[in-house]
Amino acid sequence: MLKSIPLFLFFVVSLALNAQKNITDQLSIFLDCNVCDNEYLRQNLGNVQFVRDQFLGNVHVFFVTQRNGSGGRSFEVDFIGKKAFEPINYKLTFSTDANMTRDEVRKLTLENLKLGLVRFWIAKGTTADVTVSVPIPDDEKADVAEDDPWDYWLFQLGAGGFFDGQEQSRFSNVNINASARRVTEKNKFSLRARFSESRNVFEFEGEEIVGINDRKSLNVNDVISVSDHWSYGFFGSVSTSTFNNTDFVWTFRPALEYSFFDYVDSAKKQLTISYRNGVRFNDYIERTVFNKDKEYLWEHGLLIGGRINQEWGNFNAEVSYNQFLNDTNLYAVNFFLGTRIRLFKGFNFNVSGSYSITRNQINLPGGDLFLEELLLQQQQLQSGFNYFVNVGFSYSFGSIYNTIVNPRFDF
Repeated sequence: MLKSIPLFLFFVVSLALNAQKNITDQLSIFLDCNVCDNEYLRQNLGNVQFVRDQFLGNVHVFFVTQRNGSGGRSFEVDFIGKKAFEPINYKLTFSTDANMTRDEVRKLTLENLKLGLVRFWIAKGTTADVTVSVPIPDDEKADVAEDDPWDYWLFQLGAGGFFDGQEQSRFSNVNINASARRVTEKNKFSLRARFSESRNVFEFEGEEIVGINDRKSLNVNDVISVSDHWSYGFFGSVSTSTFNNTDFVWTFRPALEYSFFDYVDSAKKQLTISYRNGVRFNDYIERTVFNKDKEYLWEHGLLIGGRINQEWGNFNAEVSYNQFLNDTNLYAVNFFLGTRIRLFKGFNFNVSGSYSITRNQINLPGGDLFLEELLLQQQQLQSGFNYFVNVGFSYSFGSIYNTIVNPRFDF
């Protein structure tokens, strides 16, 4: 019995080494995509091993996406070679539209991922199971782009509701929205209408306490491209909100924007400064703390914001200043910062937060605030500031491979 133990250990070690060899013979990739169906890609992409960190793979597949004019996304995918594959580095681009289902999007993503990995499979020498399919030439097909019958216009309709409750309370929210937009290189136009109503009902000592908040809005924006760094636009809106104590509001503000980087680089890096200046009319539900039933206001605002998306992580920040010119003591300043950084192998750090100084709450109703209105959040409260902070980190260690997908019990 004792003599058979070394033989058994030798057998187990041999199996383990052989399995490890089979794994390391394959191309190892780190998939860096926040909008992809990663589980689907791992289940359907063979001839590779997925690893859990960018420093552990042969290829870092880095996705950057932006919303496009058709309601879908424009994808830029960088295939970044690591270790022996460092000389190989290139990019693929593709786009989706609003009519594509989630399944169609993930299949298109998979096909482009396969296409981008071909050069790495060739360099690795693992092309035995790789095939390439291209269409057969057809002389009868006209090589002419199909005309767009909608002329770049995209229309969307939506509605939703949320309902919950218990014996002595219930809550409901209903919202309806509609939009139309047209996006080209020279012009970006959008129109959006929205209605929402929230209703809180509480039963206390045989009486019902009802709180209702409704919002209606119509926004029209038009932006014109001037050059690779300049653009201007017009922003208008009509709205009403019981929470904000407004029976009717309309605004119109022209704006000018300068981009320090070329607009075509916006997926990877962007830094802009913009200025808006215009007029606002407020008609209030209740007389305000400034003793106003309605008023015209002249307002302006300055915003500086930027973002960076790179293989080491992402960073975005924004500072804005808004002021009423009728009374320069009425202003608001907002700061925002968000970042997620890979500091070293397996360790990610993220922090985000905002802080606002609010000195422009001209819409607050005068008079006393009832307890029911406070608890049901029926009215905006006076506050000189507001903030939120989120800080966290993650660290992973152990096996570098994570190709296997097991969806049992959904964890």
